[in-house]
Amino acid sequence: MKGIRYNMKQYQVGVIGATGMVGQRFISLLANHPWFKLSVLAASPRSAGKTYLEAVGDRWVMPEPIPAQVASMRLLDASDVAAVASKVDFVFCAVDMKKEEIRALEEAYAKAECPVISNNSAHRFTPDVPMIIPEINPEHAEIIAAQRKRLGTKRGFIAVKSNCSIQSYVPALHPLREFGIEKVLVCTYQAISGAGKTFDTWPEMVDNVIPYIGGEEEKSEKEPLKVWGDIVGDAIVPASSPSITTQCFRVPVSDGHMAAAFVKFANKPDEATIKEKWAQFAGEPQKLHLPSAPKQFIYYFEENDMPQTKLHRNLENGMAVSVGRLRPDTQYDYKFVSLSHNTLRGAAGGGVLLAELLAAKGYFD
Repeated sequence: MKGIRYNMKQYQVGVIGATGMVGQRFISLLANHPWFKLSVLAASPRSAGKTYLEAVGDRWVMPEPIPAQVASMRLLDASDVAAVASKVDFVFCAVDMKKEEIRALEEAYAKAECPVISNNSAHRFTPDVPMIIPEINPEHAEIIAAQRKRLGTKRGFIAVKSNCSIQSYVPALHPLREFGIEKVLVCTYQAISGAGKTFDTWPEMVDNVIPYIGGEEEKSEKEPLKVWGDIVGDAIVPASSPSITTQCFRVPVSDGHMAAAFVKFANKPDEATIKEKWAQFAGEPQKLHLPSAPKQFIYYFEENDMPQTKLHRNLENGMAVSVGRLRPDTQYDYKFVSLSHNTLRGAAGGGVLLAELLAAKGYFD
C-alpha cells in the first residue's frame, strides 16, 4: 500500500478528447482544481492547432461558460503522444474512437511514462488494469505494480473508472454485501448525456423512450463483478457472485441515471439495518477528505416520490448517490431505487476523484 501524501503538490494534467461532452466536463471540473493544473488539451488532428474556443464553438454544452483560461489554449493532436506526455504529469482520456484504437493509444501514453485515467471502456477488462469506484475498491490500485511490470514502465500505467450506469446502484449494494447478496435484478433509466447528446442534437428523444443501449446491459452485468473482485497474482479476478441481470433504457432526461433494483440475500437484514448501513457508509475518499469527495456518499429519502432526477442529481456537486423506496418484494427480498449524476459521479467527476485518490497515495510520483 502506498503511503498517504498530505502535502500535495500541484500536478500538470492534460485532457485527451477535450472537445467531447465528457472532455468538456473534465475541463469544467479542472479549471479551479486545488491539486491539478490543466496544462494541455488534445483532440483529433482536425482540431489540432485551433484554440479551444475555435474547436468547440457552439458545441459547448456545460451549464457554465468555457473557463477563460481554457478558451485560448491551443489544442494538440492526441496521437502525438510524445508532445503531450512531455508537458504533463498524467492525462485524463475521454476519446471517441474504436476500442482497439483506444487501447493502443492509452498504452502508448502509459509506455511514454504518462499515467492515464480513462473514462473509456476499452481497458475495463484488461486483467491488470484497475477499474475503481474510489469508495468501493481503492485497494485495486495495488495491481498497478503488476501492470507496470508488463508494460516495462516506472511511472506509466492505466486506471479506469467503471460504466456510468453501475454507479447508480452498485454503491447502494456495496454496504450490504456482508449479508450475502445472491441475486440482483436492475433496470436503469439513463439520461441522453450518457450518449454524448443534448435535446438539441437528439430531438428524437423528446417525448420518447428507447429500450436499448448497445453494450450497456453486458457492462452492467459484468463490471460490478470486477469491482468486487480480488487481486490474484498479476490479475484482478472478478467475483463469482452475485448473479446480476439488467435492462437498460434511454429516457428523455438531460442528466442523471436512475436504477430500479431488486436484491435477494443469503442472510436477509431488516429494513432499519439496511438504512443504517447506507447512512454510515464512507470510503477512502471521505477518510482522506479528497477535494471532489462527497461528505455523505449515500443519501436515503423516506418520501415515496424521491429521489427525483431533477431535484437530486446534483447533490454534493453531483458526486453523491441518492436512494429511496426501500421495501419488501414478492420475488426478491427487497427493492429500491437509486440515482447518480452520470457525467459527474459516473464519468468525469468519478475520473477526477480516482485521480485524487491515486495522487494522495503517491501513484503519480
